[in-house]
Amino acid sequence: MTEIESPKIVKKKLFSPIWLLPVVALILGAWLGVKSIKESGIEILIHFPSAAGIDIGKTLVKYQGLSVGKVTDIGIDDDLKGVNVKVVMDYRADPFLNKNTLFWLVKPKASITGVEGLDTLFSGNYIAIQPGDGRSATIFEAQREAPAILPGSEGIMIELKSPKLGSIDVGSPVFFRQAPVGSVVSYRLDGNKQIIISAFVQEQYAHLVNKDSHFWNVSGLKIDASLSGVKVSTESIASILAGGISFDTGSNTLKAENGDVYTLYDDEVTAIGGVNFRLTAADSEDVNEGTAIIYRGVIIGEIEKVTLTETGVEFLARVEHQYQALITNDSQFWLSGAELSLKGVKHLGRLVTGSVINVLPGTQDSAEAETMQFNLASQAPDLLTQDKLSLTVIANTHTGISNGAQVRYKQLPIGSITSINLSQDFSAVEYHIEILPEFKNLLTKGSFFIPESALAINASLDGISVNTRDVTTMLEGAISLIPGNNKTLIPANSKLTLHESIESAQTLYAQQQMTHFSLTSIDGADLAEGSPIYYKKMQIGAVNKVNWFAKTDKFSIDINIDNKFAPLVNPKTVFWRNDAVAINASLAGVDINVAPLKGAIKGSITLGHIDDIVDEHSDQTNLRLYDTKQLALMQAKVINLTLPVSTKVADKAAIRYQGHKIGEVSHVKLNQDLNTLNAQAYIFGQYANHFSTSDSEYFIVDAQISLAGINAPETLLTGPYIGVIPGNSKEIVDNFDAQPHSNFEATVPKDALAFQLVDDQLGSIKVGTPLFFRGIKVGQIDGYQLDDSGTEISLFAHVNAEYSHLVNQTSQFWDASGIKLDVGLFSGAQLETGSLETILAGGIAFATQETTSDSNRINTTERFPLHENMQDEWAQWQPTQTK
Repeated sequence: MTEIESPKIVKKKLFSPIWLLPVVALILGAWLGVKSIKESGIEILIHFPSAAGIDIGKTLVKYQGLSVGKVTDIGIDDDLKGVNVKVVMDYRADPFLNKNTLFWLVKPKASITGVEGLDTLFSGNYIAIQPGDGRSATIFEAQREAPAILPGSEGIMIELKSPKLGSIDVGSPVFFRQAPVGSVVSYRLDGNKQIIISAFVQEQYAHLVNKDSHFWNVSGLKIDASLSGVKVSTESIASILAGGISFDTGSNTLKAENGDVYTLYDDEVTAIGGVNFRLTAADSEDVNEGTAIIYRGVIIGEIEKVTLTETGVEFLARVEHQYQALITNDSQFWLSGAELSLKGVKHLGRLVTGSVINVLPGTQDSAEAETMQFNLASQAPDLLTQDKLSLTVIANTHTGISNGAQVRYKQLPIGSITSINLSQDFSAVEYHIEILPEFKNLLTKGSFFIPESALAINASLDGISVNTRDVTTMLEGAISLIPGNNKTLIPANSKLTLHESIESAQTLYAQQQMTHFSLTSIDGADLAEGSPIYYKKMQIGAVNKVNWFAKTDKFSIDINIDNKFAPLVNPKTVFWRNDAVAINASLAGVDINVAPLKGAIKGSITLGHIDDIVDEHSDQTNLRLYDTKQLALMQAKVINLTLPVSTKVADKAAIRYQGHKIGEVSHVKLNQDLNTLNAQAYIFGQYANHFSTSDSEYFIVDAQISLAGINAPETLLTGPYIGVIPGNSKEIVDNFDAQPHSNFEATVPKDALAFQLVDDQLGSIKVGTPLFFRGIKVGQIDGYQLDDSGTEISLFAHVNAEYSHLVNQTSQFWDASGIKLDVGLFSGAQLETGSLETILAGGIAFATQETTSDSNRINTTERFPLHENMQDEWAQWQPTQTK
């Protein structure tokens, strides 16, 4: 029979796989939703000053060339001071959106230093981002300029100090050995005295900048022109156009760090040329610019400049940079030259090359160059001992100070008295003292001592004050040092003065610092007590007193000149007074020179020097004060002229010889007799001896107008002047009588042939009437006079040297003046005239029969009759020989 299988019982599953599908779909949908929200971007707000160059939907935000955002909206801010730009940033930029993140607009920009933002010409403006630190933020303030260091730039940032910017600008290159290694990124004012320049050096060159590197300006061209040629220096074309900075590595191994500050020098020589300091000496003998500075035979520097100071001479010295450690605060310098002695010659080469300056390094630390100043000794220092400074103090009387008493400075003991003696002539007391080595520098020129009082009582209306010293002062006494203002140290064994008090010392010192001189002047020169005396516009003294001498009507001006300037007064010294305002007008312009206020109020004097001495026997203690600088430099001599009262000669009128100016009138005044004038005048120094002789003739030259013309026409504009004729006497005088007109001989040339004409009437003949030969003027009438009998008139005439052969004993002279009319009953009328000149001004003609020879020559005393008319036969005379 068929066996029936029993049924299988299957348990129903609690979870069906089909339910996984909606779960997976739910998870996938959530993931896609979160991803969509995350990748949708981050919205931020950036505030810009303006929206120029920014477009909605076009302007991108870029970081190192990668777009990380886009502008979605632009709106005006609430204060109307800018715009708010909405930007949607890539979700991946979220870590960079912090408080210190920077945004700025990149636009194309062209300048001398280069072109920036060139890619924006094709892609348009964009907003750049530089990530920063701080907490997360969504609102930012845009930068007006790109930051100094752009993203991705590595290197170091340094700062340079300079008093002026020059041609350096943002972008100017930084060079090392003419290779660009960085650039200037910014600059700013630091107060009102200097500029801070920020420079960036690229990472691969940062190791070249050390702590002691030197930076200098290499902008533009540097031209050095001298006798050896012209040198033009520049770093590169870029530095010419945009400026530039160069530097060296220095010698320090410490590397520079961000923010290190350096000085920007003007040039390379100033930057790394060496260390400058100053040397002082009493004079510059054997020391000039270029004198070498030597240490152990090696030249380490030289003298660059020599300057005259009030106390002596100052030298600007330079030591090469690598030897700067040798110059310390206690270094010593001394002058060394060739040494000649019986043992031989040492340093023979210095006879040719000149002296040198040796240096002995000190033991102290180096100091700043500005504070280093040393004394230049004339001989090498004593290196073996440091003895005390021995001095002698001189007093008029003994002050009761004991042997061994202290020498003090501000109550601090600096030495002691070693002995007390009388001077060799028994006129003073000598205190021999010793100063401790550490106080030697206190003893300078001008120092003196005063005794200290154990008890000092000062009584006045304000009360009574009593000052006492210590017991040591009461028992032994003491002297105190009053240092001088001079920096020159006092040498050992010098003699100083012990004054009674500071007041008496100051009074005596002021008197000793002056040298007295006396100047003679023709007037008071507007001077008064205290009027300054200048030398090269620097006051060197003052007027002490002005004295007037009635007998000579002259002035004596006593002056005091500071002792240090007394050597300026020598036989070549001249003095002249200064005007309060001097105006020099010419076609080149107007030069106005105004005296200093003190000199303008009290008057002033200037001291100067001339090149040549006119008077070798001049007295240095009896100098002359001139009216002007011109007269002083010419060493003009003062003379007195007596003029007729009718003379119209004025101040500043010229004194001339043959038309050449040889002096001028200074002052003209009316004499007490009311009939004459007295003129004080100057004769220029080089002419003084020729025109100061007793027989020199002075006369008035004024315009004379006649039919013959105008004599001295220049005086119509300038006014009358004084003419002069030199004399032959050896007697020198300074007083002369000026005649109303010149002697007739004054106008006669020395080589002319002079003679006399005789007539019984003067007619129209005047001084200057010409002499004619065949119508040519060959001479003139120089003067005339009536003889003692009153019957004849002598005419003084001359013929110029080139025509002197035309006159001899056979010559005949006749009056050719005016118009001659001869009327006869049977002969008719005959009219004779000469030239227009003879018609107007007159004239004398002559003819000569024979040729001039030794037998018929004439002399200066020869006299010829002056005929009224010419005879016909004279016109036929023709000497065959002209000379």
